[in-house]
Amino acid sequence: MSRIRLSLNGRKMEVCKGTRIEDLVRGMEGKKGSLIVAAVVNNEIRELTYPIERESVITTVDLSDADGIRIYQRSLKFLLIKAVHDLFPDKELQVRHSVRRGVFFEIVDYKVTQEDVERLEKRMRELVEQDHKYVKRVVPINEARRIFLGQGREDRYRALEFREKDYVSLYTFDDIEDYFYGYMVPSTGYLKLYGLAAENDGIVLIVPRIENPTRLPDVTLPKQLFDVFTEYTNWIRILGVEDVGRLNEVVKKGRIHEFILISEALHEKKIAQIADMIVSQKKRIILIAGPSSSGKTTFARRLAIQLRVNGIMPLNISVDDYFVEKHQTPVDEDGKPDYESLESVDLKLFNQDMNALLKGEEVAMPTFNFITGKREFNGRRIRLEDGGAVIIEGIHALNPRLTSGIDDADKFKIYISAITSMRIDQHNRIPTTDLRLLRRMIRDNLFRGTNAPDTIAMWPAVRRGEERNIFPFQQEADAMFNSSLIYELLVIKGYALPLLSSITKDMPQYSEARRLIEFLSYFLQIPADDIPPNSILREFLGGSCFN
Repeated sequence: MSRIRLSLNGRKMEVCKGTRIEDLVRGMEGKKGSLIVAAVVNNEIRELTYPIERESVITTVDLSDADGIRIYQRSLKFLLIKAVHDLFPDKELQVRHSVRRGVFFEIVDYKVTQEDVERLEKRMRELVEQDHKYVKRVVPINEARRIFLGQGREDRYRALEFREKDYVSLYTFDDIEDYFYGYMVPSTGYLKLYGLAAENDGIVLIVPRIENPTRLPDVTLPKQLFDVFTEYTNWIRILGVEDVGRLNEVVKKGRIHEFILISEALHEKKIAQIADMIVSQKKRIILIAGPSSSGKTTFARRLAIQLRVNGIMPLNISVDDYFVEKHQTPVDEDGKPDYESLESVDLKLFNQDMNALLKGEEVAMPTFNFITGKREFNGRRIRLEDGGAVIIEGIHALNPRLTSGIDDADKFKIYISAITSMRIDQHNRIPTTDLRLLRRMIRDNLFRGTNAPDTIAMWPAVRRGEERNIFPFQQEADAMFNSSLIYELLVIKGYALPLLSSITKDMPQYSEARRLIEFLSYFLQIPADDIPPNSILREFLGGSCFN
């Protein structure tokens, strides 16, 4: 048998042609001692069952990597589907949304109990111990659609109608066959680290996280955030678009203009409700925080308008303008200025100015110059009108330390994020982080002089900052707002595809670009013409009336 040369994590070796990656990495550990679940071969991600047929450069993918977590979570999902199939053969499991510990599922028309979860986890452990293979087969897309229609799986049938590839990969696990958006581990024996919990009449599948890939997280989902997911799910049901296929049908039937108007109206109604809460509670300091590309700036402006409708004259302030000067900014592990650290904010001046405004005093407002790294005072002086309110937007706004010098009785805290609950089909969800990444990629390219490869490259660091500085304070919120729009991926596709397609195979970001292109292939494409100028989506695409 002929032999080929390769590099595995920088180590040179020679192996027989056709050797599978799984055989090459057997006995190896990934970073932080985590499980290896895939590999990048010549800059393309591959399953561990992939045979090496030519000279290759291989880098392992483990649970300290976003791709690794996705593969592991997807494989666990198939394990849970099988357990539900075995114990509840007449019931259907459906994925709902992500939670901080993993993924939330429901069993259709059934309220899950703690006893049910214990039985399911026991069955999953048995299947892991038996080490069942996940057997993959590739079929033409029309054949796959016929299979799903025959099974009564109309959600999958619809999802594949406009898909731009002519084939589909199906996976078989014992007596069930299913379709998944993405790769899997070779067998159930890999899936030893997970947990199950009964929550809100459903199931939380608990999976390890990138920052600590060898242990399960113990954080819980704030009830308010769960309520946001439920509210969004109800909106989807109202609009009749529980999956991508249904959304594409709206476009196909020429109803997208009305659909956009209704989606935007649901946003406006929620913002008005939050404004009413603020007025009824007589709050004067309104704090808005959320992860990158949530639409905080546009939300703050629209909230200000709703407050004015209620007779409240607000002032809009960004925490960024209170950054300390560059030479005082803390540095991150790479020695670069860490603007996501709370210590990058002049907390003393910020609290001093906010209290002065509450007392009716005039304040000289600073502006932070990101080019010079200096705080500037350009003559802007502001005063809060009687009965007015201050709207403060920034990533640290929910951190109690930011406003430690302000009376809690004056504060109203809002958490905002782009949360998706619509699915590709019943077993494949749309990741919230992918939506935010695509939003940011478009905005960075249009307005910040940053290309798509650079946005993708910096995204892991952005996510780490969110885990550290934003997500731990979700529970501080008095209200939560979901900034995602049910139709927006139809529009985003036209902006994102050219950016992603420009990432060539020799770039480190190629694998991630291909994954996002594959994701967008499920959606039809529409122009941005019907999007109103006050839409949160305009913050990322341009044409906002608030600029």
